[in-house]
Amino acid sequence: MSIIPGLQNDYRKYTLSRKDMPYNPMELFNNWLEQAIDEEVNEPSAMALATVNEFGQPSCRIVLLKEVALTGIRFFTNYDSRKGKELAVNPLAATTFFWPELERQIRIEGEIHKVENYLSDGYFEIRSRESQIGTWASYQSKTIENRRSLEEQYKKLEKQFADKPIPRPPYWGGFELVPTRIEFWQGRTGRLHDRFEYHKTQDGWNLNRLAP
Repeated sequence: MSIIPGLQNDYRKYTLSRKDMPYNPMELFNNWLEQAIDEEVNEPSAMALATVNEFGQPSCRIVLLKEVALTGIRFFTNYDSRKGKELAVNPLAATTFFWPELERQIRIEGEIHKVENYLSDGYFEIRSRESQIGTWASYQSKTIENRRSLEEQYKKLEKQFADKPIPRPPYWGGFELVPTRIEFWQGRTGRLHDRFEYHKTQDGWNLNRLAP
């Protein structure tokens, strides 16, 4: 076994206290996200998304946050991918944003549902033409023979859709993660980090400070 010593950072940039916590956690989420974008954090919209299949086996991958709504956060994917199929049988998920430049982390747990078709259509329309064709060309998570077969499929579709608008594939669209728990983590010196967790109840949000 290898031990990796001495790699912890001593976080000193910011603090987080109860007075900083609004009633609605999505307000603070938006503020932190905007700051991450303004300060040009590397991949500020990248989030680790964890799902679970029907056998209780978890899987995790990085996806990109695309929309923030009053009710939750949205991302778009192939519904026939592994994550899409897992979310179909177990519509619960957890995600984590980590912005080391700001010494911050946000964890979100909640329920998942597909967004309305018009929302998926609207986002698909503003994607680049290359990404639109790529969505048709790739049967995400399926086994393929080699890269050449993928590229040939892409070229075939390029010709098929030449000078035509590209429709959204019926197997592609958005999911919204509606939070039931949100934790905000601010790194502090001496490993005495600030952690606050919001928990959704029938009456609104409960807020508690957690031990680091």
